[in-house]
Amino acid sequence: MTKFDVVVVGAGNAALCAAISARENGASVLVLEKGPEHKRGGNSFFTDGAIRTAYNDLDAIRKIMPELTDEEAAQIVMPEYSADDYYNDLMRVTDGQSQPELAKQLVSKSYETIVWMREQGVEFELNYDNQSFKKDDKIHFWGGLPVKTKEKGIGLMKALFNRANELGIEIWYEAEATKLVTNEAKITGVIVLKQGEEITVEAKSVLLACGSFEANKKMRSEHLGSEWEAAIVRGTEYNTGDGLKMATEIGAQTFGEWAGCHSIGTDANVPKVGDFTKPGDIFKKHSYPLGIMLNKDGFRFVDEGADFRNYTYAKYGREILKQPGHVAYQIFDSQVRPILRKEYNLPEATVIEGDTLEELVAKLPVDQQQFLQTIKEYNEAVQDGEYNPSVKDGKATNGLSPEKTNWALRVEQGPFYAFPVTCGITFAFGGLHVNTNGEVLNQNQEPIQGLFAAGEMVGGIFYKNYPGGSGLMSGSVYGKVSGEHAAKYAAAVAIN
Repeated sequence: MTKFDVVVVGAGNAALCAAISARENGASVLVLEKGPEHKRGGNSFFTDGAIRTAYNDLDAIRKIMPELTDEEAAQIVMPEYSADDYYNDLMRVTDGQSQPELAKQLVSKSYETIVWMREQGVEFELNYDNQSFKKDDKIHFWGGLPVKTKEKGIGLMKALFNRANELGIEIWYEAEATKLVTNEAKITGVIVLKQGEEITVEAKSVLLACGSFEANKKMRSEHLGSEWEAAIVRGTEYNTGDGLKMATEIGAQTFGEWAGCHSIGTDANVPKVGDFTKPGDIFKKHSYPLGIMLNKDGFRFVDEGADFRNYTYAKYGREILKQPGHVAYQIFDSQVRPILRKEYNLPEATVIEGDTLEELVAKLPVDQQQFLQTIKEYNEAVQDGEYNPSVKDGKATNGLSPEKTNWALRVEQGPFYAFPVTCGITFAFGGLHVNTNGEVLNQNQEPIQGLFAAGEMVGGIFYKNYPGGSGLMSGSVYGKVSGEHAAKYAAAVAIN
């Protein structure tokens, strides 16, 4: 069959949420996956699974985790995280630049969307490892990110593919969408290169959810800067900007921060593109607030303790990229080594150890004299105060540039540890201009009839930074919404 109500381009979280939503609303649906079946799932396959949703209280969380027992619940302290809290966090970390209507759609629809995902078979669990601490025999959650998908991105995509199969959604693999077909400014289909054969698929609507341009070195250089050619691609190698190119070719309006992206500090020896045999975001290095971070010349370059990692990791990747050799070194001593996140203990983690700072630094390809001098000056600048990694404790340095404003402990108890990190790009913030229904807008900011978008392709929500877990949630919300409206549009076209 080469005629469908809705064709979804892409096969990650946003794409499959869109496909399932469209199918639930009565449409016949085709999903196009550019990669082979064993590399399906887009960037979503690689996610650690944390997904940010607004919620009222623990009872709301238990609705999507019915297996959570009363005994477990009695041990949990779960602060409310309202839609206003979510919206304010989003606006705070984007310096108020997030487009209000799109941002409000994301946060206001987040909880009902996650309930819907549970109904589709996606299972969730509490994010104990990264978002809780134990105090007075209670487990306290913090940071508005208590929920994650079971089995990370693998479990998320397995559940969504299972649901798509149950609903009879057709999926083509090694099927690259190359061009949108239009007639009198309306979408009528898409040209597909399927395993080397060019096929024209008729469609009443096309929904683009095939990622941004993070895996396209030329586009990274053009839009983000030439230094971004050196960035590691954290996820799928297939997100090369195809959907953006097809949409702009027919007059879609670009939107958002095309010069910005989500990037993180990741192990310096990470694979150059996402390795489907080692998914789950295992190479990230996010305990930097507990230590200090120096470049090869021996200087600190960010305030490691500016905020919880949820609110800084997506912008610090680019700061690492700016450093000589695109490398930095996270330094920890034995005081904090036991409380580092679990990714520091994986066999894939690159670590250098030394019983003394001099022994450690002698093993690093850095300016050793300056490196040791910077650590000495840092230690001397650390102020007294109570150290508490579960809150922004205000334990800071004084007299440095940059200061460390929270969690400043002297690096003085051996053995000492260095973790080399580089920059890994996740997705670009720039995308297409869509409305709250996921309809793609033209240069006059009017909907292009029959064209929808979701996921990374939605521009205007994230600028400079983003609250952890909100990218995955945005994909789900706009996937569900755009799928529903694509199906309704297709039904109206059929009647007319």
